[in-house]
Amino acid sequence: MSLATLARRHPRIVDWGIHIDRTPAAGWLGLQLVALMPTWAWMAQRMRDGSDDPMGLLALVALAALAWSRRRELRASPRLGWLALAGAGTVLATLLRTGLGFMPALPPLAAGLVAVLSLACGLLAFLPRRVAALSVAGLSVLALPLLSSLQFYAGYPLRVVTAEASRWLLAPAFEVAREGASLVVDGRLVVVDAPCSGVQMVWLGYFTACAVALWASRSDRAFLRRLPMVSLLVLAGNIVRNSVLIAFEGAGHPLAPWAHNALGLLVLAVVCGAIARLMVPARPVPEPAELPIPGLITTQGGRHVDTVL
Repeated sequence: MSLATLARRHPRIVDWGIHIDRTPAAGWLGLQLVALMPTWAWMAQRMRDGSDDPMGLLALVALAALAWSRRRELRASPRLGWLALAGAGTVLATLLRTGLGFMPALPPLAAGLVAVLSLACGLLAFLPRRVAALSVAGLSVLALPLLSSLQFYAGYPLRVVTAEASRWLLAPAFEVAREGASLVVDGRLVVVDAPCSGVQMVWLGYFTACAVALWASRSDRAFLRRLPMVSLLVLAGNIVRNSVLIAFEGAGHPLAPWAHNALGLLVLAVVCGAIARLMVPARPVPEPAELPIPGLITTQGGRHVDTVL
């Protein structure tokens, strides 16, 4: 059979495969967004009724900015592995939300986690290979309305750790004892309440890490290697902030609300700045042979001419 005959009589499924392969990225991502519409409606409802802080919008804006900035580099043909994961994740998110037979429906947050990760896989199918997958997945997870859940499950342990660390820092200057998530400083009871748990600082710290890693084109390995340091910076910043506030409370001079907020913003800026610097690659130091020699005209690819001193 000649090629001309094969071109005329090939199965129709071949044409369908060609059309699917040539579908632009906007078409694939648009279909996936429509398929996951119940998840987006739930997320919008959580943000609108005050059940959670709308900080996830920052992560969504960052993902949209990434796709827009790389719009001229999107692959004409998607990577099939990521595309298959996106399709399977979309179906799984729907089943987890609605349930199927013996499998009951899971909480919306669990189904939403699968949904945003499947959307990240769909985006990675078209993005260039040099874009780090872990940073895209991290921003997708941060887009979920999960601050209330984090506060419920992780808030108290973080408050206990913060209170104990503050006790050690304040012990040289005060008589301090810890009772749960509270401190007794020179006879004054100081409560480490929910806003002092540092959950919002954790969210902003990891958001900074993911966004800066994408901007700096950090690899997955480099990003993953620095994540423990991100956690330590956030924890240290929260401990320092609470220790300063507790010291003023224990001394009988509590800070005014505006000073309290200003201190929190200052520490947050320092922590996020340190995380951003951690994620930015260091500039390579030129070798001694590459440094210019005084009195010598050196041009790349040209002659070396000694000058009269």
